Amino acid sequence: MQSLKNNSDFKRVYRTGRSFANKYLVMYAMDNNLNTNRLGISVSKKIGNSVVRHRITRLIRESYRLSEEKILQGLDIVVVARVGAKDKSYHEIKSALMHLICLHKIDKKNDVPEQIKS
Repeated sequence: MQSLKNNSDFKRVYRTGRSFANKYLVMYAMDNNLNTNRLGISVSKKIGNSVVRHRITRLIRESYRLSEEKILQGLDIVVVARVGAKDKSYHEIKSALMHLICLHKIDKKNDVPEQIKS
């Protein structure tokens, strides 16, 4: 798994990618014309202090890492944590992430994936 690091990459995904949301997370996704996925995670200061923000970031990254083999390749994905994610457990965050992956139809159980707007 690679990371999205540049502000311009985040802006491009926000601007041209599709988004879905649930109570805890918002996920933007778009094709990147590479053979690998790139993940960006955004946790606002509204959510809490740096300890809380880093904990949520670690939970999202680990949830993605353990689910990566179930996700189609060639995508830029940005996950934005909502305030509701603040006190949630690993299992709740992973469940929210998998829900968004299914909504985007980027899980491998879909035979013919719908192209993500790029």
